[in-house]
Amino acid sequence: MDATSSPLSDDARPGATDPRRPRVMVLFGGRSGEHAISCATAGGVLRAIDRDRYDVLAVGITRRGEWVLADDDPDRWAIRDGHLPEVEDTATRVLLPQGTAERDVQVLHEGRLGAPLGAVDVVFPLLHGPFGEDGTLQGMLELADVRYVGSGVLASAVGMDKHMMKLVLAGSGLRVGAFRVVPAGPAPDPAVLDTIVADLGLPLFVKPARAGSSLGITRVADAADLPAAIAAAREHDPKVVVEAAVVGREVECGVLGGRGGVAPRASLPGEIVVAEASHTFYDFAAKYLDQTGVTLACPADLPADVVARVQDAAVRAFEAVGCEGIARVDVFVTDDGEVVVNEINTMPGFTPYSMYPRMWQASGVDYPELVDELLALALERPTGLR
Repeated sequence: MDATSSPLSDDARPGATDPRRPRVMVLFGGRSGEHAISCATAGGVLRAIDRDRYDVLAVGITRRGEWVLADDDPDRWAIRDGHLPEVEDTATRVLLPQGTAERDVQVLHEGRLGAPLGAVDVVFPLLHGPFGEDGTLQGMLELADVRYVGSGVLASAVGMDKHMMKLVLAGSGLRVGAFRVVPAGPAPDPAVLDTIVADLGLPLFVKPARAGSSLGITRVADAADLPAAIAAAREHDPKVVVEAAVVGREVECGVLGGRGGVAPRASLPGEIVVAEASHTFYDFAAKYLDQTGVTLACPADLPADVVARVQDAAVRAFEAVGCEGIARVDVFVTDDGEVVVNEINTMPGFTPYSMYPRMWQASGVDYPELVDELLALALERPTGLR
């Protein structure tokens, strides 16, 4: 890919004779526990997006779900000294087109309809977790026939739910670790927990089924701690996944969709190395607040044949779930070189600490070029069923 040329072909642009620049709505925040990480991700994209090539409209979603006009200054959304950014409510409300024949985005100010904000050609939805990354927002955009970056409704929903994701990946012939599901409802019977421990062994990892950024995850080394770990996970999601520990190196791989029917491609893998003196695993604090004791090696120091297997598993996972545009696939590489798929993220982070852009940087695609390519992929994609 030539970084000096436009990633948008004439066919990809919204109207070959339309002289205006494509308009991008950068959408972030949201109702999930990953609200602040979404804001930080938006800061990275707002800084990287080419303002000579695109018009930008920054829209935030508050923790209560209000859509508001937002500051498009990247510094406003940075994580600084442990302070997490947040979308605050204002008197404005942003409305998507109310039908497929309309293209203008509207703004309400104190309940009154103001001047239209103009047409939006593509939405860059930088939301993580439920009510944003899980197909709900994607369905809303599909109803309005608005193009957007990333996976559609089904792939987003499957990728968000660790239970469904593992079933789809295993059904496609990919190796996944052993796990059990604790469904929503009352606290599980002690006999059920005993069976889980007997089946999976110790240590265990207890996770909310539909959350990311390592929120609500507990490493359980003593069976007596399992009920408390399930309760902690249920603070983020009533449905819980309990996973057996996999002995191996934690490796990630970025996948980027191909334009014009070209197959998706995988980045060089990256590796997360966590020093147990600081963190017992790669939790929320290790990712965003306290990176002491955490090494992000990019590219990962792996033999060429193992790199190829990781990349192959990443692309196969991307295709099995039905992803579009972007995904990060997290795997374990065992001592014998086998690849065990842990999970897929359909909207990985773009914060300064995030592995997805770092892996592509190591693969020869810099951050602005990556943002360009994701927008081009979205703009060339047809609306409706595909």
